[in-house]
Amino acid sequence: MTSSIATLNLPSQTADSTQGKAREMLETARARLGFVPAMYANMVNSPGLLETYLLGYERFRQDGGFTQAEQEVVFLTISRFHGCTYCMAAHSMIGEKMSKVPAPVLEALRKGAAIPDAKLAALSAFTHTMVESRGTPSPEQLQAFRAAGYSDRHALEIVLALAVKTLSNFSNHLMQTEVDPAFQAYAWAA
Repeated sequence: MTSSIATLNLPSQTADSTQGKAREMLETARARLGFVPAMYANMVNSPGLLETYLLGYERFRQDGGFTQAEQEVVFLTISRFHGCTYCMAAHSMIGEKMSKVPAPVLEALRKGAAIPDAKLAALSAFTHTMVESRGTPSPEQLQAFRAAGYSDRHALEIVLALAVKTLSNFSNHLMQTEVDPAFQAYAWAA
C-alpha cells in the first residue's frame, strides 16, 4: 500500500540499540508491560518526546480526575479525530480489557457513532470540540460539559490528554507505527 504521508527514516530502537535515558525508558516499559510497544521504540528516537509523553500520560491517568472508562473515552475521541490507527487499537484493547468501557460505548467510539451513555457522550463531544476548535469551545459547549457533571478542572485535564495524544498520534503518523500483536485484535482503519 502506498501512503501519501511522509515517513521518517529513523529505525525502531531496542534497549540494546540505545543508551542512557532512552535505554532506561525502554527497559522500564518492558518490565511494566512485558514488551516494548512499537510506539515507544519509535518515539525514543527523541528521548525527550517519549519522556514527555510518558510523564503526561501518567499524570493524566493518576491525577486527571476521570474514571478509567472516561479516560479511554477522551483518548479514543482524540485518536479517532487524528486518525491514529495505532492508538485506536491500543486504547480499544485497554478500554475493553482494563478500563471496562461498556461494549456499546467502545463500539460507538470506534465507529464515530452516537454514544449510548449521556455523560460519556457529553465527555466525548466536549473532547472533540476541544480538538476541532484548537481549545476554543463556545460558552454553550463548555456549559453543556459542566451540565453533564464535569468541572472546569476536567476541561484543563482534557488539554493535558490532547497534548499527550498529539505527541503519540503525530509521531505514529510520521513513523507509520505498526500495531503491536497485543493490539491486533482491535485493529482500526480511518
